[in-house]
Order: sequence, then structure tokens, then C-alpha cells
Amino acid sequence: MSERDTMEYDVVVVGAGPAGLAFAIRLKQVKPELSVCIIEKASAVGAQILSGAVIEPEPLNELLPDWGNNPPPICVPVTRDEFWFLRDATHATKSPLTPPQMHNHGNFIVSLGALCAWLAPQAEALGVEIYPGFAAAETLFDAQGAVAGVRIGDMGVARDGSHKSGYTQGIDIKARTTVLAEGCRGSLSKQLIARYRLDAGSDPQTYGIGIKELWQLPTGRGEAGKVMHTLGWPLNNQTYGGSFAYHLDQDRLAIGFVAGLDYADPLFRPWEAFQQLKHHPLLKSLLDGGSIISAGARALIEGGWQSLPRVEMPGALLIGDAAGLMNVPKIKGTHQALRSGMLAAEHLAAHGSSAGWDAALRGSRVASELRKVRNIRPGFHKGLWLGLANAGWETVTAGLSPWTLRNHADWSSLHKLDAALAAQQPGPNATSPEQPPYLERTLPPRDRLAGVYFAATRHDEDQPIHLKVADTDLCVTRCTVEYANPCTRFCPVGVYEIINDTSGKRLQINAANCVHCKTCDIKDPYENITWTTPEGGSGPNYQNL
Repeated sequence: MSERDTMEYDVVVVGAGPAGLAFAIRLKQVKPELSVCIIEKASAVGAQILSGAVIEPEPLNELLPDWGNNPPPICVPVTRDEFWFLRDATHATKSPLTPPQMHNHGNFIVSLGALCAWLAPQAEALGVEIYPGFAAAETLFDAQGAVAGVRIGDMGVARDGSHKSGYTQGIDIKARTTVLAEGCRGSLSKQLIARYRLDAGSDPQTYGIGIKELWQLPTGRGEAGKVMHTLGWPLNNQTYGGSFAYHLDQDRLAIGFVAGLDYADPLFRPWEAFQQLKHHPLLKSLLDGGSIISAGARALIEGGWQSLPRVEMPGALLIGDAAGLMNVPKIKGTHQALRSGMLAAEHLAAHGSSAGWDAALRGSRVASELRKVRNIRPGFHKGLWLGLANAGWETVTAGLSPWTLRNHADWSSLHKLDAALAAQQPGPNATSPEQPPYLERTLPPRDRLAGVYFAATRHDEDQPIHLKVADTDLCVTRCTVEYANPCTRFCPVGVYEIINDTSGKRLQINAANCVHCKTCDIKDPYENITWTTPEGGSGPNYQNL
């Protein structure tokens, strides 16, 4: 095999999300002589970005002061907030007050994917080189064990290890500093956090699953700038989560559902819960007669202050959601990602290395924002009502409680089933996550595979399976009896199936369906599944999510 090609830069950034792009732009603003490269696993910048997203503009104002003269293609000023409690499948109560963290006056509804696609040319104009379709498969290390860059995976390798027609050998990208801006549960970030024990002094990280659809509503039904959030049904009082509906321009609606991955019921099905939610009269009246433009799912990082790992290591640093900087009570991470990227760039420009970045971040307003709300998300471990009471206390006291509530690993939270109940568990496309009565589903998509269509996901069927199951026998023995194979339910796109045919019971992995949400890597109760990067350019191709 021929020697790999090598590219060398002062800095390589893994991930062209808001954190990585803000880092690159700021670094070139203050140190234009440095060579900076961004690699992105998606086929185009923004194609695999999924977020609510209502953004606070202050960091963008600092990064690009004139951005308002040429705004992103989707950028709608918020006109009003509504907060609803869904009491059951047919009743809802509008709150007379909007929680302070959800006041959005002065904020903008955007497509985060479109925002990143808009930011990329701003970076390129400063001399940043951006390479979409480059999936960072491995980390490179120098003789002293410091991070020295990344390796782009081979392309055109069949499942049996042979090289297919069009085979392209990977590239080594070497750099003095590697910036990990992979977003939530990035594969290299996960490996490096473990290698350098960056999480040794912090609580386990916690997550949620977010599922989102972009709809085209009938003419005249949209209310551009309206922001609506809900709590309650179809979730029970022990499961954290809620929904959002953001009115864009041109009668478009971004609607989504989030459930905390610390849920206990192994029979819970997040995707089906979202489909039920859409049929509540409050939302169905909006969607009837409309059509889906795009749909997808991703994990959200929710651990906050107490789960924040050290964010520096020899030769590399973490920013944005890769570091876990999302403000959960606000349901916002973009402003934290932008600001952390800018701060990291200023630190690197001033000090020449990643050394000291952890202290700099913890002393910044990014970390102080997390610390102020540190107890709100874990306060819901005892249920909805105690969680809301605790959130009120923490808000009134501005997070000055003398205690810090602890986080626990999401994979450890599932309750086991007895064998009889496991045998009766409903299929993955049942119409409701709860007990009857179910709401009849008349809105698209009709099932998970239709959801895969709206995500426009694509993987070469012959490429190596990027979802690694350490022990497949465990899936059809202990997991079947103890949990009734929750992977068949928590995956929103039907990647995992238990097949019972003439050869017996076995796990089937439909890897081509994967939308890279990483839920399986987080929620499997045995930590038996590892998500790795597929070939560059593979995966979903979202439109304005």
C-alpha cells in the first residue's frame, strides 16, 4: 500500500458547525498568518446540522459586526413567546407567564444548517480552507503522546475489507493544534476524553434526543416570528422533555420534540411520541394540509456545569457541544458554541497552544452561564412537578444554592422488565408511546422508514458498518429478557432490528438508515454499541434544519 498523503497546517478544526466556524473566523481575524483548515464529514457545510434554533445574536454581533446587512437566508426576528402545558391528548393550558430562560425578545429564529452554510464563505474569505466530505476517523499522536492532527478515513472499502472501484486512501492532516468542534458525542472527542481522562473530575455526561421536522404550512397559516414551547403529554411526569414550534417566514414551521435520555421505561419510543404529539389539537390544527420538507434527529448534550470535562489536552482543545456547553433551561447552545469558539481562538492566538484553555473557559461568561443553571436539569430526576418547583427556586436565586445536584449516566437509568412483560412489548412502529387511548395518526410520516426518506440520508450499502456492536449474542439473550431490546425503539430511524428466522434470533443493523444522532452510543444499557464515522459525505442531507 502506498504511503498516505499528508497535509500540514498550524491548526486543524474538526467540524464545520457554529463553534468550529467561529473559531476559524476569529483566529484568522487576530492571527491572519496562521494556516487553518476545517474538515467536515457531511457532503456540504450545514447538511448534517440540526437544531431548534432560536439564537441569541450577541456573539454573532461580536464576531461579524455587519452581519445584519447580509443576514443568513433564514433569519426571522422573534415576535412573541407562548408556553403551554399539554394536560392530556386533547387538552392544553396556556401559561400566563413565560419562564425567564425562554424569553426570546431580541432573538432570531434561524436554520442552524443554513447559518453554518452562510458562515463558511465568511471563513473562506479570510483564508480558511474548508473540506466537506472529509470524515475524521482517527487521531494522530506524536512521539510524546500529544495530539498531532487527524486521519481522514479510507473511502471505497467493502465490508470484507477489499478495495472497491474508486477506492481512495485516507489523508493525514497534521497540525500543531487540533480543535475538536464535532458537536454532541463526537467520536474523536469521546475517545480523547477517555484517553486523557478529561472527565475524571466531573459527573457523567447526560443527553437528550431531539427530533425535528420542517413543514410547509398552507398559505396564510404561519405567524412569522412566533415561538411556542410545551411541557407534558405525551410524556409522563417522570420523563423529562417537551416540544417546540417555531414559525419561520413563507408559512414554514419548524416543529420538534426533545426527550431526556435518562428515561426509565425501556418500552418508551421517542419517535412515536413525537408523532403522537403532532396529533394534539393544539398542533394538528397547524399541520393539517401541510407537507414535510425535511426531518431528522440528533442527540443534545445536557449535563451542564457538573459534567463539564477538562477542555484541554496536549495538542488539542474542545469547544462548543463537544465540550458540553449547551444551556438546557434556555434550550440553546449556539450562542455558547460561537462564544467558546471565539474565546478559544483568542486564547490560542495569545498563548500559542492549548495549555491554559481549561482555566480560561471556566473563568469566562460561557462557564458562568452554565454554573448559574447547573441545578435545573438534574432537578427533574424526581419528576416534573418537583423539577418545576426546583427550577423556580434556582431562577429566583440565580443559581446561588450552596449545593450542586448530581448527574448520572443515561445508559444506567433503564428499568428492567420481567420476562412476561418483555414478551408482550409492542413493535417499534406502534401508534403511541403510552397506554390507550391512542390518537389516530393521519399526519406524515407514516413510519420510521418514511422519516428516513425526509432526512435524505445516504450511505453506500457496501461500505463497512459504522455502528459497532461489541457482543451481538448479548442482544438476543440478556437484552431481550431484561430490556426487550430497547435499541429497536430508541433509534428514530429503525437501524436496529431483531430478526427471528430459520437461522434463529439475530440482530440486524440497517446502517444505511443512520442519521448520526448517536442515541445508540448513549442509551444502550450495556454500553454495547459504539458509533464511528462512516465514509465522508455519508449520512443525512438536511434542508434548512
